[in-house]
Amino acid sequence: MIENDDLATVSQVFRVYEIQDDGPNTRLFGEPLVDSNVFYGKVYDHFRAKKKSIFIEHRLGEYVLTVAPERKEPIWVNAMLAVATFLSTMLVGAMMYGVDLTAAPLELYKGLPFAVAIMLALGSHELGHYLVSKKYGVEATLPYFLPFPLSPIGTLGAVIMQKGPVPTRKALFDVSIAGPLIGLFVSILITIVGLLLPTPSIDPSGGSFIQIQTPLLFDFLAWVLHPAQTMATINPIAFAGWVGMLVTVMNMIPVGQLDGGHVFRAIFGEWADKISRVLPLALMALGTIGTFVLNQPGEIWIFWGLLTMLMGRAPHPKPTDDAQPVGRLRIFVAAAAFVLALLCFTPFPISM
Repeated sequence: MIENDDLATVSQVFRVYEIQDDGPNTRLFGEPLVDSNVFYGKVYDHFRAKKKSIFIEHRLGEYVLTVAPERKEPIWVNAMLAVATFLSTMLVGAMMYGVDLTAAPLELYKGLPFAVAIMLALGSHELGHYLVSKKYGVEATLPYFLPFPLSPIGTLGAVIMQKGPVPTRKALFDVSIAGPLIGLFVSILITIVGLLLPTPSIDPSGGSFIQIQTPLLFDFLAWVLHPAQTMATINPIAFAGWVGMLVTVMNMIPVGQLDGGHVFRAIFGEWADKISRVLPLALMALGTIGTFVLNQPGEIWIFWGLLTMLMGRAPHPKPTDDAQPVGRLRIFVAAAAFVLALLCFTPFPISM
């Protein structure tokens, strides 16, 4: 049942001509009076304070606004996925340290350092988004880790889901840039620790190995810590730092719903949507040339180009206040972040 103050709030942005109660939900039929971004900005906080959710859809030629009791995301799902990811990354990490798990399954614990390092590298990125989202009152879930033991790192990464509108361009910028910057800072620390540790001794005849190309930032850290030594192999913890750098550069590509896409949208407004349509083609071209002309493992960019093309098809959601610019300081921070991302870039990062 919708209350009088709820209806008064909705009426500021939505002309209601029919109300239907459907159990705990209420459906309002009418016409929106403002753009969707302004609409949610006006009503979202009111209903969130009353533990109600609200969404609008256009169906059968009319607009329907649904008000429903808020459904809380169960934290146990985040916890179970985190535990499963910790185990899958520890499994992969143990193999990186040369453990034969079929012969010595109790030595799984040897993968613990890699599991901690990779989850810190990936989790700090999402935690950065989460903390800044809370600062601006943007509802967000805790990170969802994605276990995948068949992956070279034992996981497909981590994600958070944001709900409700972003109030301003500055908020959009800060929420988006926080993840890559915090994640990269933690990844650099992990890389330094890994480069200071000895490389585990592994029998090269025991199976397949991951061959990586290291970016300029990784090479610089290796040169500072080991100026007279060529890094033919690295400790698994340093590899976790390398993964964090790769995640940074892939997320900072200015396309669609990627962090770089959000940053570009905050700075350039709707013009950023044009970039989202062009860059995926460049990524697929890089992957195609690398794979079929240079005989390099470029499949990762073909896949990422296809995925970002799907992301870039829809216009980027607008902040509630889409007029206020982000300011020169944030533009400088964005430029520095993109330079750091370029220092994390390698054209063909990984092969078996």
